[in-house]
Amino acid sequence: MRRRELLLLLTTGLMAARAVRAQEKTMPVIGFLGGTSPGPVAASAVAAFHQGLSDTGYVENKNVVIEYRWAEGRYDRPPTLAP
Repeated sequence: MRRRELLLLLTTGLMAARAVRAQEKTMPVIGFLGGTSPGPVAASAVAAFHQGLSDTGYVENKNVVIEYRWAEGRYDRPPTLAP
């Protein structure tokens, strides 16, 4: 009888852990598409972008994910960078 109780307890624990993981919410993803290369020139634009997000309550990797893509001065690239 003890073995049956132990198996029941372990199974219940595993199912509860799976249910908790299934209820985790995914964070929204924001795309940042820059026309230049990442570097000192783009740093001020990225800082302003982060400030604007912060003003509205969003913090990168805390409650929003940001994906950065850079055109590197090639203005024909943005359509291929934004899927």
